[in-house]
Amino acid sequence: MSSVTRATVWFKEIGKEDGALVGGKGANLGELLRAGIPVPPGFVVTADTFFHFLEETGLYRGIGGMLRGLDRNSSVELQRRSEDIKALIMSVPMPEHIAEEIREMYRELGEGPVAVRSSATAEDLPEASFAGQQSTFLNVIGADNVVRAVQACWASLYEARAIFYREEAGYDHLKVGIAVPVQKMVQSEVSGVMFTLEPVSSDRTKVVIEAVWGLGEAIVSGEVTPDMYVLDKRELAILDRSHTEQEKMLVRAVTGDGHDRNNEWVTTGERLRGRWKLTDEQARELGAIALRVERHYAFPQDIEWGFEKGRFYILQSRPITTIREGVAERREERAEEEPQPVLLRGSSASPGVAAGRVVICASPAEIDRVQAGDVLVAEMTTPDYVPAMKRAAAIVTDRGGRTCHAAIVSRELGIPAVVGAGSATTSLHGAQVVTVDGTQGVIYDGIAQTRIDWEQRERERRAKIAAIKTRTKLYVNLAEPELADVVAQRDVDGVGLLRAEFMVAHIGEHPRSFIDSGRGEEFTQKLYQGLLEFAKAFHPRPVIYRTTDFKTNEYAGLRGGEKYEQPEENPMIGYRGASRYIRERDVFHLETEAIKRVRAEFPNLWVMIPFVRTPQELASVKAILEEEGLCRSDEFRLWMMAEIPSNALILDKFIDVGIDGISIGSNDLTQLVLGIDRDNQRFAVEFDERNEAVMVALERIITTGTRRGVTVSICGQAPSFYPELTAKLVEWGITSISVSPDAIEVTRELIAKAEARLARA
Repeated sequence: MSSVTRATVWFKEIGKEDGALVGGKGANLGELLRAGIPVPPGFVVTADTFFHFLEETGLYRGIGGMLRGLDRNSSVELQRRSEDIKALIMSVPMPEHIAEEIREMYRELGEGPVAVRSSATAEDLPEASFAGQQSTFLNVIGADNVVRAVQACWASLYEARAIFYREEAGYDHLKVGIAVPVQKMVQSEVSGVMFTLEPVSSDRTKVVIEAVWGLGEAIVSGEVTPDMYVLDKRELAILDRSHTEQEKMLVRAVTGDGHDRNNEWVTTGERLRGRWKLTDEQARELGAIALRVERHYAFPQDIEWGFEKGRFYILQSRPITTIREGVAERREERAEEEPQPVLLRGSSASPGVAAGRVVICASPAEIDRVQAGDVLVAEMTTPDYVPAMKRAAAIVTDRGGRTCHAAIVSRELGIPAVVGAGSATTSLHGAQVVTVDGTQGVIYDGIAQTRIDWEQRERERRAKIAAIKTRTKLYVNLAEPELADVVAQRDVDGVGLLRAEFMVAHIGEHPRSFIDSGRGEEFTQKLYQGLLEFAKAFHPRPVIYRTTDFKTNEYAGLRGGEKYEQPEENPMIGYRGASRYIRERDVFHLETEAIKRVRAEFPNLWVMIPFVRTPQELASVKAILEEEGLCRSDEFRLWMMAEIPSNALILDKFIDVGIDGISIGSNDLTQLVLGIDRDNQRFAVEFDERNEAVMVALERIITTGTRRGVTVSICGQAPSFYPELTAKLVEWGITSISVSPDAIEVTRELIAKAEARLARA
């Protein structure tokens, strides 16, 4: 991102590394735009601007005093203090220099209707979910109304539900900022949410799309039960679908006069009510976009979308934080019938089984009646219900789909939920005991012991999986220092891929800019601090660090980067990886110095060289490392990425240079073997690591490496997605498999099964 001193930044100026400045929502919008995903244009009022507002107006002390001595478990007290703080924030005039910059950006955007959304700096992170606690305003028109909506978003940082969550999560209220994206409004004819895995069973072979008529707030809030489409990820074939007649839809009001009165509910006409929201072709087009987004982030995504005038737009994407591996009900268990009567059926929203006393809440004002172990029943839930949801054993709602608020929060909490049950609030009654089966989407009368016993067996099965020991090592892929301590507690053999790019992006400035301004030591120290987090957390397990592999366009996106990077027609096969280290030794020295400092304290940090085109390149980089004092030994291993066809074709010559390990980058290898841009949605189906040519390359790398006695690993996404590929990797003799944290348990089970089959053969 270019150097920012303004109160606002355009989407095109930011990316995923800028979460501290623009919040999770803002950072992801910029990142999607950079990746060529169809995102409506817009800008962000930064979190720094919010902090400046608090400082200039003297609100810090007042807010801190209002929060002192808070009892977060008292809904009445939470609500009272929230209203007082929001009123205080709205009563203070926005400093004119900030207000005028927002007005000017709005004019440059072209004026007209915009969406003004909150983007808290602790939102949309893998370990900090519960997005949607702050306000969103749709169809805001007029510069002064946009300014007012921005200030209202700032005030919504202190909604009762947001205060409660920060108290529970241990965040300092006055250190959590809020940014505000302002985006051209898409007047969605159809809108919805999609997951790049099946959100209840965490089945990574599927894409799930939910769709409603009108604006998407209807689906997220649970006001409307959506149509659902389940697609096979490989072929984008539609495996399943369900249709719900939609009685009403949210649209732009004909006469809006402010940021809070610009939308209205209207009756859905007879022509639309009975129609499917998407054609099969449209569902597949959406699925292809979803795969493209997931590949870019290398992690399952929760994506909001809209459709206007024949075109799909992506409005938001965030990592799925509710993945629970191995929870899908196994076929042999389904034969065991539950004798208890079925009261209601709905959509399975969060897996698991729990029994409890029914408590029906007509509004958030009644949530104090929900006690620990109760079953919360409501027409739908909003973020204001979260304190009660945390106490509940299970959730049931009349309306909503698998991507509504009740579904997402229930999965986050790990409690069973059934949504879209239709008449739960009228057919159930207070104090009635029911069993909620979130895996099957069923509510039973009384204690459904058969289903409860099944759930207990599932928990025991998952515990056994976590304890499995295999010959093939299981590593994890990581990039963010904040997750090091959390993931290090999992049962993994180490880090098989530590990406440099996130840490460098977080530093935010081109490394040569540091050198030219005499601040090279500052860059080295910052990188050292990031690397130290991983090495310390995982010690003595190995942490395999892939040295920086930014492409020229990515380096250009750093502060000062445009000065040093020449535009390339195809950065994917351009100036990157090993070739940069040889040509820019002074820049590489900043990185090797950071590595040496970490290794002086934690020698479990090893090095892996990316994008090595020839054995001569590998020899040159190895010589540079040795001159820097990083020589191969029992305590320092040198690995090479295998991601270029030349690596597979003449691997023996690369090994002859002298290396200890190879890690297959299956994403780049598939791109270059097939000649397909993995981000091109037209080729979403064809981009497949199981293609015959890619499989030949994989087998050749593994068998050659094992024959030569070097470690062979794989760190692409493929093993997480395709069980049959994992089985083949084990069969060919791969030494280790490295996966994202969400796929640890399921991959461990796949490895164990493959090894057992080989032992029996």
